[in-house]
Amino acid sequence: MSDDSFTEVTNQSYFQRIGGAFKGIVIGIILILVSCFLLFWNEGRAVKRYKTLVEGSKTVISVASDIVDAGHEQQLVHLTGMATSDETLTDQELGVSAASVIKLKRTSTLFQWQEKSSTRTEKQLGGGEQQTTTYTYSKVWAEQLIDSSSFKKTEGHQNPANMPFQSRQLTSLQVSVGSFFLSPSLISNITNYESLTVDGSLALPSAWEGRSRVMNDGFYLGADPANPQVGDIRISYQVVKPLEVSVIARQAGNHLQSYQAKAGDTIELLELGVHDAQTMFEQEQQSNTILTWLLRAGGFFLMFIGISLIVKPLSVLADVIPVLGSLVAAGTGVITFLLAGILSSLIIAVAWFVFRPLIAILALSMAGVLIFLVVNKMKKGKSIQGASGSL
Repeated sequence: MSDDSFTEVTNQSYFQRIGGAFKGIVIGIILILVSCFLLFWNEGRAVKRYKTLVEGSKTVISVASDIVDAGHEQQLVHLTGMATSDETLTDQELGVSAASVIKLKRTSTLFQWQEKSSTRTEKQLGGGEQQTTTYTYSKVWAEQLIDSSSFKKTEGHQNPANMPFQSRQLTSLQVSVGSFFLSPSLISNITNYESLTVDGSLALPSAWEGRSRVMNDGFYLGADPANPQVGDIRISYQVVKPLEVSVIARQAGNHLQSYQAKAGDTIELLELGVHDAQTMFEQEQQSNTILTWLLRAGGFFLMFIGISLIVKPLSVLADVIPVLGSLVAAGTGVITFLLAGILSSLIIAVAWFVFRPLIAILALSMAGVLIFLVVNKMKKGKSIQGASGSL
């Protein structure tokens, strides 16, 4: 454990814990409602996205990027080529610029104190609880200013009141692929950053006189980079240079924009490198599947936490005898997990009947057949046992 730490011991009475547990019921109900909405909405979103991508894969047309064919106006097109820009992006505050790049990003980090805490809880005879919280302090480089006034131990851990330079990103307004210009949302998907070497002869702000230097990829504001002090600043730069991309979007004149599908969702895809249209749609379908399962897991987690908060008073009431309380908590934990799984599955099943009725009916039919086979097998097994017993 770090030597720079602070430990605090607090006690909570049995009745305080009971009061807190019952207050948690309200939060639990809210989390369950949020979970139900999320699970139901997610199934509708997944189906709409799936149908949209299937529709797009059947209607997309691959075109050359160097010619704008008016015959494809307002259609969903696929093309590949070099994404380029003629603009020069300049960080006006520090004078750093880069020509013919798609993006220029400034990353500013401040050397400052960071507080972390860990809590150990011990149950007391009679239902009370003792919490031992250890706060540790360390110095880190961070992009966001850490408010040290909220630290448990502020003495000797003061951070600067403000951050002179924030991280920021500049993006070219016009990025083209051949004869087509990309929409801002397509440009936002281009994130292939690489370091930018800063000109060593660049004039630094006069306020930095004597306590700053130019590094390979930016600036250092402080006495010694090898021995940073709280308040020192590091600034580095990265750029996105012209690169090969593959795009699927709606052709609107010589612009590529979002395509509104009949299924209800929009299509506007960009991948780095050269990819055919079918591969891009397959990758997007995989992303949709992954997102669907992540949101299902998130919905289940919210459901589990919500039910846990509702049944929490049971274990707290039993904590008059700590061992009994632990047993009740373990039992309710298992039940809560099962209930969360059942309720989440029911919500998803209801959503399937709304958004995927055919698949839901097929799934229920298959489940019914399996149940019939299992029951029939069990009956046959009992018949055989009865026959052998009579012999």
